[in-house]
Amino acid sequence: MYDDGPQGASRWLDRTGAWADKLNSMPKYVVSSTVEHPRWGAGVVLNGDVVAQVAEVKRDVAGEIVVYASYQLVRSLIEHGLVDELRLFVFPVVLGGGERLFDGIDDRLPLRLAGARTLGVGLTFLNYEVVR
Repeated sequence: MYDDGPQGASRWLDRTGAWADKLNSMPKYVVSSTVEHPRWGAGVVLNGDVVAQVAEVKRDVAGEIVVYASYQLVRSLIEHGLVDELRLFVFPVVLGGGERLFDGIDDRLPLRLAGARTLGVGLTFLNYEVVR
């Protein structure tokens, strides 16, 4: 699932190489109330009752479903028990403001650290599994 806006699909449409080829060939699901035809590949637009539609995709699709850069969608999926794992990149910058990923989540979400590694100079990748 991805953002089909100007900074979403356009990042990958014109790229080449193994990683771009892999991303471009994967099925895409776009959560949007305004997009009718995704610009990136043979995508499927999810609108309306997104929670029910994502639950159906999760039930029907083998393998991982990844949400790129949509804190609103992630919050909703967490609230409805549809998240199995969180993969977070922590940048070595304190902004002091802005949207918080977990704001508005009412219940506790127990997590287990499944992996952590440093990428480059200070960028940290954290992988948490949801404990059920």
